[in-house]
Amino acid sequence: MIGKLNHMAIAVPDLEAATATYRDVLGAKVSPAQPEPDHGVTVVFVELPNTKIELLHPLGEGSPIQGFLDKNPSGGIHHVCYEVDDILASRDRLKEQGARVLGDGEPKIGAHGKPVLFLHPKDFNGTLIELEQA
Repeated sequence: MIGKLNHMAIAVPDLEAATATYRDVLGAKVSPAQPEPDHGVTVVFVELPNTKIELLHPLGEGSPIQGFLDKNPSGGIHHVCYEVDDILASRDRLKEQGARVLGDGEPKIGAHGKPVLFLHPKDFNGTLIELEQA
């Protein structure tokens, strides 16, 4: 059901510093910062030959990333995103097998302009999973 790894997301306490590290120290191509108010984050994508790294920083009050950073002040891996061909069919199949879809269970438009869903980390070995329609 899952396809290729779309990206790994890292929550960061200082987006400018993290962006500079990937760009200036590691020599990666990075995108401009992109606010995603529907998700409560600002994102920067680090382009790699085989995938992307998404740097996440809190945006606004009640950002879900702020809670993560409160527990992990230095930041860290937040989630893994896999591509799926049909997000609704994937959601329904996962729910039939007992997986919990976070939120109201309906896809939202993600940073790439495509539908996304998140799956409860307790159902996937402690890892928050994002599904993105390819």
